[in-house]
Amino acid sequence: MTDTTAPVTPARRPLAGRLKAALVLFAVFALMPPLASALNDPFYVLIGTRILAYAIAAMALDLILGYGAMVSFGHSAYLGFGAYAVAILSRHGVNDLMLQILFASGISAVFAFVTGAISLRTKGVYFIMITLAFGQMAFFFFISLSAYGGDDGVGLAQRSTVLGMDLLKSDFGQYYVTLALLIGLFFLCHRIVGSRFGRVLTGIRENPTRMEAIGFSPFRYQLTAFIISGCITSVAGVVLANQAQFVSPAFMSWHRSGELIVMVVLGGVGTLAGPIAGAVAALMLEEWLGALSKHWKLFFGIFLVLMVLFSPRGITGLLEKLGIARKQE
Repeated sequence: MTDTTAPVTPARRPLAGRLKAALVLFAVFALMPPLASALNDPFYVLIGTRILAYAIAAMALDLILGYGAMVSFGHSAYLGFGAYAVAILSRHGVNDLMLQILFASGISAVFAFVTGAISLRTKGVYFIMITLAFGQMAFFFFISLSAYGGDDGVGLAQRSTVLGMDLLKSDFGQYYVTLALLIGLFFLCHRIVGSRFGRVLTGIRENPTRMEAIGFSPFRYQLTAFIISGCITSVAGVVLANQAQFVSPAFMSWHRSGELIVMVVLGGVGTLAGPIAGAVAALMLEEWLGALSKHWKLFFGIFLVLMVLFSPRGITGLLEKLGIARKQE
């Protein structure tokens, strides 16, 4: 029998460390609105909500990229599904956020199941290209959807309600609802990674042949993770649509997928908390550098190259080198 009271093993220490790092980030996020009020600058709440939404998407991508070694270049499609779920349901009088999330997750699960079942029959660069192709197919489908504005997009008459309450009506309310979603989804991902399923997924990343030899099907585990990741990413799309009160196919552009990958790499692949920090760093750098120069992408690119060269494990690795975070065993 397994001794469930045994002390924490080295394999579990990284998970505990990442949980502590995430709790620190959540505490900082919770203090952002009071700080914005003290500074009389609502901009921080607006950019903060956007950061939280992208943190959800980056964390979801890390679930398959960091733990399943699946580099998806079509993940922005799920952002679009979440955004259009809000537009479509609100057009038909359904404004409840939870129902919109369920609808977005359902569409994303079907799309991820079909595309994942095909994509996972390929490896390496072929997997990257086929996920990109499916993402672009979704992008051009919504461009041709004239009932919802086509390439021009469509505006939303109002923000969603939460169980009949107008919690998203104010920017502060929307911020805290988004933070609650991020925290809930982080703990879901944390449990998945720490479960038997997560350990098998990590084993498949390291050596799929050996895992198959001992009786595990890499295809089924990777496909399940791919579907879960797509569903979580769609939640970010629901949030972004409500914040902007506007939906367009731009949510599904392959550039968005590239931005999500940058956030994951910048924060630290395979850490869950790292991509959340990566979303903060990427979006804040975009704002700060954009205010300094119209060529901000050049400077951002230089920063990213330097980060990869000197800290391949991103912000997480940098903190470990400085002794601020516990080094992985």
